[in-house]
Amino acid sequence: MRKKTNILILLVGFILGATVSVCSSVVAQKESPVTPSAEEVQTLPFDELRTFTEIFGRIKQDYVEQVSDKKLLEDAIRGMLSGLDPHSAYLASEEYKELQEGTTGQFGGLGIEVGMENGFVKVVSPIDDTPAQKAGIKAGDLIVRLDDKPVKGMTLAEAVKLMRGEPGSQIVLTVIREGAEAPLKFELTRDIIKVKSVKSRMLEKNYGYLRISSFQSGTGESLLEAISELKKENEGPLKGVVLDLRNNPGGVLNAAVDVSDAFIESGLIVYTEGRIKNSEMRFNATPDDVINGAPIVVLINGGSASASEIVAGALQDHKRAIIMGEKSFGKGSVQTILPTSNGAAVKLTTARYFTPSGRSIQAEGIEPDVSLARVKLEALEKAKIDSIKEADLSGHLTNGNKPEKKSDDNEKIDDKDGQEKDVDGTDNSDTEGVRDYPLHEALNLLKGVSIWKNK
Repeated sequence: MRKKTNILILLVGFILGATVSVCSSVVAQKESPVTPSAEEVQTLPFDELRTFTEIFGRIKQDYVEQVSDKKLLEDAIRGMLSGLDPHSAYLASEEYKELQEGTTGQFGGLGIEVGMENGFVKVVSPIDDTPAQKAGIKAGDLIVRLDDKPVKGMTLAEAVKLMRGEPGSQIVLTVIREGAEAPLKFELTRDIIKVKSVKSRMLEKNYGYLRISSFQSGTGESLLEAISELKKENEGPLKGVVLDLRNNPGGVLNAAVDVSDAFIESGLIVYTEGRIKNSEMRFNATPDDVINGAPIVVLINGGSASASEIVAGALQDHKRAIIMGEKSFGKGSVQTILPTSNGAAVKLTTARYFTPSGRSIQAEGIEPDVSLARVKLEALEKAKIDSIKEADLSGHLTNGNKPEKKSDDNEKIDDKDGQEKDVDGTDNSDTEGVRDYPLHEALNLLKGVSIWKNK
């Protein structure tokens, strides 16, 4: 495995007990505060700054209530960054601290990844083995009340702050769910969320299952340990592995590189390009394949983003794995965390990342080699919801390799064949038995490839 760098590179929106992001982000940590260069100072837009100062003064003088300078300026900074793209943001000192804590895989809260939709908090995904997941919170749920407080009108940060709290304390979430006749109420007990990023088990003799729920700083090492345990349980080499990246929103970039490197013996894994020199990075594989070339089927869906897409794209380009499932989210931009002098930080989009063959995933996603439409069995509840992709986000970064598409084209990105799909709203990964249709199909494909390979 490669040496650890002193750069914190992430592909995840900050996890706060609830994760404040529709999807994940690539972030590079810089130690020096943000300071403008001499050239930037000389080219400042003085006319526009004069207008800003005038409006600032008007608010201070005429607004119906007194507002502090700190709030006005902080709100202006937030607006300036949010107007760039969905992933650039200002992180106040508390938010910055929570972002750093989120990358360790342990934090306090409920265990849900959330974003905003029409003024409400939308659940992107419940995290495995957390209070939210155990209580029955599902992907696609709209949270409309936190205890007795309406969510409408809150910022996402304000809503997340209410969902956080002391472990053992309780909160009631009022949820609107597609297909439900009335709002649903869930009483959750907050807990210390310890996310185990890698799970594993034998599907049957010779065939292993690896589930990565998020990419954390230790995910690469955990993956190697899990594979070692599978080999021991199998009493010999594995004939094939299913790597499940469904509903994985991303995480630490180095972990995504380590996971890819575990199965690729040489060549490029991922690279990034941007306007500034230090935004250009290249990551190459080191020798050895931990399963000695045994076939791999990677499961992805619309909730697989950023780090998940890096792994799927690298394995696909190297023809090391068959990608099965649905088109991934399409998050292919890099964010850099720039600490500021007041203890806060700026999360700024600085680059796009590319697969080994030069594909930009931004607003496009990874197309599976074998497509599987979302299905539900009759035993599962009915719900029809459309998955959100990077291309659906307002102000999303363009692909970079392709001209910007019109809205009609963007609609085609989400559902290429135009067919309506049934969604059960749950994370079907790591589900026992054939109930998990994609996993069942992945195992069948894995067996077929293994038999063909050994002829």
